[in-house]
Amino acid sequence: MVWLYDHVAVDVSQENLLERRKCINVKRQWKRLSKCQKSCLYTVITIAILTVFYYKSFDSGGAVITVDVDKGGDDPDNVGNQVLEEPNDVNGNNNGNSNQVVEPPNNVIAFPGPSTAKQKAVIKAFRHAWKGYRQFAWGHDHLKPISEGYNDWFGLGLSIVDSLDTMYIMGLKEEYAEARDWVDKHLTFDVNRDVNLFEVTIRILGGLLSVYHFTKDDLYLKKATDLGDRLMPCFESDSGVPYSDVNLFTHKAHAPKWSPDSSTSEVTTIQLEFRYLSWVTGDPKYETAVLKVSRLIHALEKKDGLVPIFINANTGQFRSYATVTLGARGDSYYEYLLKQWIQTEKSLDYLVNDYVEAVDGIRKHLVRKTVPNGFVFVGELLGGGKDFKPKMDHLTCYLPGTLALGAHNGLSRAHADLADDLMTTCYQTYAQQPTFLAPEITYFNIQGETSNDMYVKANDAHNLLRPEFIESLWVMYQLTGNATYQDWGWQIFQGFENYTRVLNGYTSIGNVRNPANVRPKDMMESFFLSETLKYLYLLFSDDPKLLDLDKFVLNTEAHPLPIGRNRA
Repeated sequence: MVWLYDHVAVDVSQENLLERRKCINVKRQWKRLSKCQKSCLYTVITIAILTVFYYKSFDSGGAVITVDVDKGGDDPDNVGNQVLEEPNDVNGNNNGNSNQVVEPPNNVIAFPGPSTAKQKAVIKAFRHAWKGYRQFAWGHDHLKPISEGYNDWFGLGLSIVDSLDTMYIMGLKEEYAEARDWVDKHLTFDVNRDVNLFEVTIRILGGLLSVYHFTKDDLYLKKATDLGDRLMPCFESDSGVPYSDVNLFTHKAHAPKWSPDSSTSEVTTIQLEFRYLSWVTGDPKYETAVLKVSRLIHALEKKDGLVPIFINANTGQFRSYATVTLGARGDSYYEYLLKQWIQTEKSLDYLVNDYVEAVDGIRKHLVRKTVPNGFVFVGELLGGGKDFKPKMDHLTCYLPGTLALGAHNGLSRAHADLADDLMTTCYQTYAQQPTFLAPEITYFNIQGETSNDMYVKANDAHNLLRPEFIESLWVMYQLTGNATYQDWGWQIFQGFENYTRVLNGYTSIGNVRNPANVRPKDMMESFFLSETLKYLYLLFSDDPKLLDLDKFVLNTEAHPLPIGRNRA
């Protein structure tokens, strides 16, 4: 019976009396225990509570590494005070110094978190850039850190999708989780606007597929498949060479507005991504489309393996008298010849044959030495290959890493020698500038007309936060273990910190030649997060094989994909 009086309830039911008697008996039993027995029970209970708390402290999804790096501020001097927790796998199990190997479920790939102070400094830089992007450009393509605004190229949140795997590799759990949430709730390709096949493939499709491979999160595969289907109309040209642009909503593809031609590098730098999409979906249509492109290019006439930088999607022919370069619009054609061969476990011989022929052509037609110090560089051929121009884009500094990777996979030792020479030259394009940042384009002295080996024109003195040489530094570091490449990378990172870091992120600059007036350009492209900082983080690891080049091939936007169908 329950009596209620003046808001007080008293329960004197039979069940209540029995419960009270049980409590009294428990108390009596407890009083009869010795101090030793009580201490043992206290210890067992404490361990049980701590164990439950420990396992519940890990999230069930998102990145698998917990890192706490100076959340309280952006002062680079605090790098040494950053706190690094022991790495954990997706089950919350500590793998730090334990001899026990715990396999993550469902082939999820885990990374151990930063191991050096320099890696932590890169994480600090990423967080600084991400903070500005999140505050002023969230959901947009690029941050404008000075004007506190944003730039939309395609309206697809490029900076978020492009940097997903960077955050995952770095172990940035909180940032990764909010990025995944945006992809889940807001990333849609039902957008009535034209996009560039190449750029969207390497940045968005590549980014989704890479993080899918790491996490096996179906969200990313569904998004990637939807995007792949919307890009497929590009291949419906008369020749099979894809159109450069497509409307994601109407599915109508066309040549660029400024020209009837596509860039050679763009139509030949989509194969890694579409092939992997076929592997993980089981639908061969994506790989079939890009293989057709590779075979078409393979059959075309070349100049000792070298190709012009424009090709017509309707005729399937190169543009006559177009420039031959390892820089803009030509660069990644050569890169993907080698990387496709590696991705397919060296099964596509015609691609590696084209690559070897091209390297021979580079050495024959494009390689020169400067006066007076003999720096080796790769120039350009104008007018269909008739006139040599002693000019090298910073983009070309991906080449030494690619050459070294080919030599590592059994190609000629001469490729590695050329890689060594080009590394020195690319480094000098940084070291000879007072900001220690390379210009977009460098010219070279080959006739003794001046006392300098290299010089920079005013219109070419900008730096866009590009990653190409840092990529080569990382590849060379992994393949050789030579810490000099880490030292060079640290000097470059300091250049970024000193001259491109601003209040709300990092900005491209207009003049690397004048530290007093670098002329900030108010733009932080997605590749700074996706490539530049990722390569620096990998370069500064005390484990050269943190991302093993015998297991992964990286697309031209630094998105790792597995080598071989069985690893997909």
